[in-house]
Amino acid sequence: MGNVYGDIKKVETSGASKKTAQQDNLSYKGERASHTMAKTDADRMKEYIDDINRVAKKHEIDPALISAIISRESRAGATLKDGWGDYDSGRRAYNAWGLMQVDVNPKGGGHEEVGEWDSEEHLDQATGILVHFIKRIRNKFPNWSTEQQLKGGIAAYNMGDGNVHSYDDVDENTTGGDYSNDVVARAQWYKSQEWRCSIL
Repeated sequence: MGNVYGDIKKVETSGASKKTAQQDNLSYKGERASHTMAKTDADRMKEYIDDINRVAKKHEIDPALISAIISRESRAGATLKDGWGDYDSGRRAYNAWGLMQVDVNPKGGGHEEVGEWDSEEHLDQATGILVHFIKRIRNKFPNWSTEQQLKGGIAAYNMGDGNVHSYDDVDENTTGGDYSNDVVARAQWYKSQEWRCSIL
């Protein structure tokens, strides 16, 4: 399971940018920073393991990837306010809902919030959105390898497939300029850990 959309272990990654790493006051960036942040969120992530597993099986997505997006988007819920995140001062409202931060901004993703912020229903909705974008990238870039398409789909989850123009600069328009690289590195850490192997 988990290889339908590519093997996360085989996806190239440069890890977190300096900007993203500074969220945790890290003095380093790259894969090491991504791994450190994933590890920081690991204990909180265990609360959602059963739901993550069920959703991953349904969508044929590696649970380590779902965990990595939860880590990147909400730090396994730690950064949310009553389930909401990404406050938009212009709209005076939050742009995103839940552990995986589904975009509810009418000018953005325009999704409705589904389920409680930490529920299986929310994870199911968000993972469905991720799969949708992976498929869009597959259609847009049919000559990319399966792993490249997976990485492009992760970037598109953050900013839409219309903003993915090339593989070499797949994160040029993503938050922090590193979204897919950081998520992939976090997923690889979750994939490699004993706690992950025994639970996910």
